[in-house]
Amino acid sequence: MTARVGVITFPGTLDDVDAARAVRRAGGRDVALWHADHDLRGVDAVVVPGGFSYGDYLRAGAIAAIAPIMTEVVAAARAGMPVLGICNGFQILCEAGLLPGALTRNAGLHFVCRDQRLVVENTATPWTSGLPAEIVVPVKNAEGRYVADAATLAELEDTGRVVFRYAGGNPNGSQNDIAGICSADGRVVGLMPHPEHAIDTLTGPTVDGLGLFTSVLGVVAAA
Repeated sequence: MTARVGVITFPGTLDDVDAARAVRRAGGRDVALWHADHDLRGVDAVVVPGGFSYGDYLRAGAIAAIAPIMTEVVAAARAGMPVLGICNGFQILCEAGLLPGALTRNAGLHFVCRDQRLVVENTATPWTSGLPAEIVVPVKNAEGRYVADAATLAELEDTGRVVFRYAGGNPNGSQNDIAGICSADGRVVGLMPHPEHAIDTLTGPTVDGLGLFTSVLGVVAAA
């Protein structure tokens, strides 16, 4: 049976179509989820995609974090469903309390858009189990600087919850060069770079991003 991966659309979401395409390219079935719904439609995993949900008013991701669909996502994540937050999706997961820390304005206050090398530090999550030691995917953000208090950073480092780390230069000033982290159980992953924009050589610098989607489909199929 083909795994079903929900992709949420909020007002201002830009990359939902790309995320859905990545799910299909990986061999899964994408399921459209609307921000105002209270139904996950029986999906096996969820992607919270990038963009500018609700215009990034208040703080990036702050309004989306209390949207009706996120009530369902939070409950499902706490029950073990794999959830991936990409860029604005990472911001939303932090605002919703599924991941610790926050994403703030980039160092230098400039929007950064470039192909980015990432070290994959944790391959024990459903989203990274099939990834190599390094990948190259685009990074595109203005509020991508990951910050957390010293105790949280120490916990993330000591427990292997830093999933991706910037290599070859830190694009936004994130503490400890952190590009992505996971929840304590590893089921929820958030990262600022865009794997859905690196799934074929026509539109991306590599196909490295496809591995996140094939990884979760393999984990779901084996469950």
